[in-house]
Amino acid sequence: MELERLLDSVIIIDHFNNISVASTFIASLNPAQTAISVISYAEILVGFDDEAAEKAKALMVHYEILNIDKAIAEKAAALRRRHGWKLPDAFEAALALFYHLRLCTRNTKGFDPRKHSFVEIPYDL
Repeated sequence: MELERLLDSVIIIDHFNNISVASTFIASLNPAQTAISVISYAEILVGFDDEAAEKAKALMVHYEILNIDKAIAEKAAALRRRHGWKLPDAFEAALALFYHLRLCTRNTKGFDPRKHSFVEIPYDL
């Protein structure tokens, strides 16, 4: 199956913060068509103690983890210069664009879906 979406860390963090719309959205996804970046993987684990981190890993193991290489780094640098995004956001966008994925996020400040057709805002809080 082909990947369709790249989940931003905020979506998974919302799920672990018991935000029901996030949990419902995640449950609706086909894990075989869903990825997270190595950056999101780290961002998610930073906020948890050891026990909660194991629960997060148990969820994230179902998704493909996209790594950053030279081509992605160069694309992220160009996107950061063009849009002024923070570097982690530029990496997320670079991965989504490189792999032709929809970037699922709640970050409308950084990723206005009216300006960026690859952005999907699955729910509002």
